[in-house]
Amino acid sequence: MITLTCIFVPISLLTVWVHDIVLDTDRYVSTVTPLASDPAIEAAAVRRITEAADVRVDGAQVTSDLAAWLQAQGLPARVGTAVKALGPQLDSAADAAVSKVATRLVESDRFEKIWTTANRAAHSSVVRALTGEGRGAVEVEGGTVTLDIGDAVETVKQDLVEAGLAPAEKIPEVDKQMVLFQSDKLAKIRGAVHLLDVLGNWLPVLTVVLGTIGVLVARRRRRALVTTMLCAAAACLILAIGLAVARRYYLDHLPEQVQSPAAAAAIFDTLVRFLRVSLRTALVLGIVVALGAYLSGAGRLPRGVRGTAERAADSAAGWGAAHGVHTGRVGTWVQARRRLLTTGVLLVLALVFALWNHPTVLTVLLLALVLLAVLAVLALLAAGGRVGAGTGGPGDGSRPPAPSR
Repeated sequence: MITLTCIFVPISLLTVWVHDIVLDTDRYVSTVTPLASDPAIEAAAVRRITEAADVRVDGAQVTSDLAAWLQAQGLPARVGTAVKALGPQLDSAADAAVSKVATRLVESDRFEKIWTTANRAAHSSVVRALTGEGRGAVEVEGGTVTLDIGDAVETVKQDLVEAGLAPAEKIPEVDKQMVLFQSDKLAKIRGAVHLLDVLGNWLPVLTVVLGTIGVLVARRRRRALVTTMLCAAAACLILAIGLAVARRYYLDHLPEQVQSPAAAAAIFDTLVRFLRVSLRTALVLGIVVALGAYLSGAGRLPRGVRGTAERAADSAAGWGAAHGVHTGRVGTWVQARRRLLTTGVLLVLALVFALWNHPTVLTVLLLALVLLAVLAVLALLAAGGRVGAGTGGPGDGSRPPAPSR
């Protein structure tokens, strides 16, 4: 059961990630929204919008007609020749104008709104892209996932017309798709996503149950808990390394359909960001719990650490008693029920972690600090109870001595 737990922990994180990205629209939109301001995505969007707009200005024809008219007005032939030479510059100027308007759009808040709105509306299409069914703003065909940037192209078209570039009115209805992802393995990815989706509801629960039972039925429970948490952390580390290798392999084998390797890297990193966070969180959680279980054991080092902490608490309580600070009945009560209180605190923090929405490494460290602070307070109160009982002070229930005259 412990072995299965260690194997299921990273798989469970995968299932949770699939559910978060595929089934939670708000989470998906919040995941992809930062991409609208990513420099690599902006550059790829400008290039693709410019290509889709494709304003056709026949510079050679325009300059040729102008040269013929000038010659008809009696100007020398060399003037017409000079005018004809301006054809390529006219084409370049038109392209530059389109690129400038597209860049201004992509770098503005309007593009972020277009991007966010399109992705929110297309969330169901993302599900279709991963299941291979249906079509929408995000489409999948032959292993290629694309995003329809038609709204952005139309906005650029209107801006060009308003700027006085009349040929923009004749921008045709051409392909306005921006390739987000391309892989020949998409069919296998769909199968894996379907399997993870089916397991997603129950595998995390099953993993926790298996791990709990495995630790409880072990002969040495504390050692079993340490082993389970360290092996689970190691499994998460292996998956994180595999994710890094998969990223490198994907970027090294990008097909020609992907316009920008930098944009592909940004999209990959963004989509797996929460999976990476989950892996790091599970790894740190495993190490923290294993360390806590080890320090609560009977080894020489754990006993030495606990003994040092107890002596420090006793010294603090003794100093407080010497200065008139006593814990009274509270200290005595805590001393008698310290083990039960510690167990209760652990259960409460475990419940808080379980109910925390998408915990991170910072969450684990924060809860660990809270646990240490509570344990320190319990140790001080218990030490105060021991000092009070040993000196016949208020903690033992006897009447304090009358003040001397």
